[in-house]
Amino acid sequence: MSFWRDLVEPDVQGHLLVDEGEVIIDEVRKHWAATFWWWCLAALSIPMFWMAIWAGSFYPVPLILALGALGLGLWKVHVQHMDRFVITNMRVFRLHGIFDRSLATMPMTRILDISMYRPIVGQMLGYGHFVFESAAQGQGLREIRYVGRPDERDLTIQRVVQRAGLRRVMRMDGAQVDQPSGPFDPTNPAAG
Repeated sequence: MSFWRDLVEPDVQGHLLVDEGEVIIDEVRKHWAATFWWWCLAALSIPMFWMAIWAGSFYPVPLILALGALGLGLWKVHVQHMDRFVITNMRVFRLHGIFDRSLATMPMTRILDISMYRPIVGQMLGYGHFVFESAAQGQGLREIRYVGRPDERDLTIQRVVQRAGLRRVMRMDGAQVDQPSGPFDPTNPAAG
């Protein structure tokens, strides 16, 4: 039964290192903009089905085109639905595919840099694309496209990396910082 369920919904929980205390911080599905044009293609099949009714003896042509548009559109929507990007307390990984599954993972310790690209349409609709840089030459996890709420997701990853103690914190106490010239004082949390 698990095989059939996995064809509809990816098994993210099955890839966690539960014995090691790994927990999901965020499971990211593709933004709806990733499937918009595929939904449009599937919807295009409706007028094609109507054309098949009025096509007379040529009905197979619009019927085949309608079935092809509907099948391809729904298939591509499902492919996007099965693509998941997961942030845990230990790593980030991407699970995608329906029949053939691919899993790409990167431990938090290997993440050197995260770049975020938000095209103008992405800024209007609320999505962006992430590019992960690591010390490895060949990476299985490099680009994650159509991430909804990318600013929040970026901050989530940065928090996990910081809480894991993988980055140094620059301390700013009175001995290291000159007194600021303006009303904001970084040494006084109540100011500013």
